[in-house]
Amino acid sequence: MNITVKTLNRTALLALAPFIGILFWLLASDPAIQLSEEAFPQPASERLPLPGTDISGASAGLDQAKETAVLTAQSIRKQIRLYNQTNADMAKISALAASQAVRPLIIYDRGITGKLGKPSGIIESDNIRAQLYHIQTQNFKAYALKVKLKSDDAMKMTLGGDEVGKSETTLQAVNRHKAIAGINAGGFADGGGKRYPLSTTIVDGKYASGFQASYADLFFVGLNERNELIGGKYLTKQQLDAKKPKFGASFVPILMRGGAKQPIPAKWQTSPRRAPRTVIANYKDDQLLFLVTDGYDEFGSSGATLEEMQILLQRYGAVDGYNLDGGGSSSLIFNGRVVNKPSDGQLRKLPTHFLFFK
Repeated sequence: MNITVKTLNRTALLALAPFIGILFWLLASDPAIQLSEEAFPQPASERLPLPGTDISGASAGLDQAKETAVLTAQSIRKQIRLYNQTNADMAKISALAASQAVRPLIIYDRGITGKLGKPSGIIESDNIRAQLYHIQTQNFKAYALKVKLKSDDAMKMTLGGDEVGKSETTLQAVNRHKAIAGINAGGFADGGGKRYPLSTTIVDGKYASGFQASYADLFFVGLNERNELIGGKYLTKQQLDAKKPKFGASFVPILMRGGAKQPIPAKWQTSPRRAPRTVIANYKDDQLLFLVTDGYDEFGSSGATLEEMQILLQRYGAVDGYNLDGGGSSSLIFNGRVVNKPSDGQLRKLPTHFLFFK
């Protein structure tokens, strides 16, 4: 047993002897051990191309991409400058075209205004331009109100006391509605202590007392939804509705159509011959013209004839003209004061009024 153990120990020593010798040599000599750079992996972005690798193609591609980006940026900046310049040029062209478009209207307005003379009063706002003129003729004194409506609510017609059958003076209507000017409107008929508008009357797009077909010399005159003067004889409600009336009143007779004088009915040539008058008319550019004349009474001894009113309308370049209620009804209010001289000595209470708003 002991022999066997000894034998094994010898054998193990003999087997390990070379390794033990190498260990003693390493400890005695202390050799330096170096590892190459390939032993430590590098990030892809830091790796250098291997020797012999051709990178000229990739470099050229990057240079070309950079050049393309620069050219693209320059092109975009050029297009932006061109776009801005084009917009500026178009704005100038648009402004010039707009000014040229209104130039004929300005020239036309100067022409008709020049015929009226120098205004004694002007009220102008974003809604309206109202110009007042004083006219002196051989036989009477008159006043003209030229109105340019700039908005839908610059003019309307009101009922006296806002109710059919009631009445008030034009000055009362102007003050109550806070208007800048007012003109008497249609005719009227009295009954039962009340004063009713004559025939067809429209207020705020609604018939005040129903539609009545025109008869004899009676007409309807007012404004439509586009602030255009409409007027004439209407036999059916459908005919008048087709004109889209916003407001209007009735009286007699028609004085001008298309710039031409209309025949004055015999009755209205003499009954009365002369009297205070109120006339509504329009121009080619849809401006309105109101004429009001003074007179001492309604008995034919003072004031203007209807033929003379036609002469004035033609002289001032009006297109269509309609005679409104006259005599003691003629009323012209401008900027808070009564302009004409009422033949009754004071303003008459009326059922309808044309009012203007700033």
